[in-house]
Amino acid sequence: MLFCAAMPVVGLTGGLATGKSTVAKLFKECGAKVVDADLLARQVVEPGKPAWRDIVRAFGKEILRSDRTLDRAAVAKLVFRDPPKLKRLNAIVHPRVAREQSQLTRAILRRRPNTVIIYDAPVLIEAKAHKRMDGLIVVTANRETQIARLRRRNHLGRSEALRRIQSQMPLSAKAKLAGYVIDGTRPLSELRRRVRQIYQELKKPRSYPPRRTRQKH
Repeated sequence: MLFCAAMPVVGLTGGLATGKSTVAKLFKECGAKVVDADLLARQVVEPGKPAWRDIVRAFGKEILRSDRTLDRAAVAKLVFRDPPKLKRLNAIVHPRVAREQSQLTRAILRRRPNTVIIYDAPVLIEAKAHKRMDGLIVVTANRETQIARLRRRNHLGRSEALRRIQSQMPLSAKAKLAGYVIDGTRPLSELRRRVRQIYQELKKPRSYPPRRTRQKH
């Protein structure tokens, strides 16, 4: 489902520790409405909700904290070392997140039809959600930068950081589907200029080629 009749709904994705969150904040500075898939994912797995129950059935109560919320670190450690378990988790969470995103997007466009919406989702393409977008932005970084950032952010060893990065679709494959590619290793001032440029293009009244229009950095 596309939203070209109003302002676009554009997917924003990348890989782990590429700088996607920084880019999302810069789009918000420009005036875009950012819908955060991670936030939606946290909401759909709150204790007692259907996704929460399915996850507990699939992986056991060992992945729960004392307050019955999911121990995200424990879940990540479990699934990133076992691709079938990661696939199972995604099958539980992604459809629910997609429904929440669709409902939220419609509500935003009803209130503010001239708003550019950025859907910030780390596994947007893996979940096939990019097919519902009017455009696609991919944030990239070289592998060593990803590893260093992820180790620093999540306090991981190199092998664990690399394992998590490799569990996702290669950045080169994601970039081939993108309308816009942003190098997340560039200085903040350059990133801000690039985001502003893209934002102004997205605001232009036109039909948006959904994907596969690779543009230069």
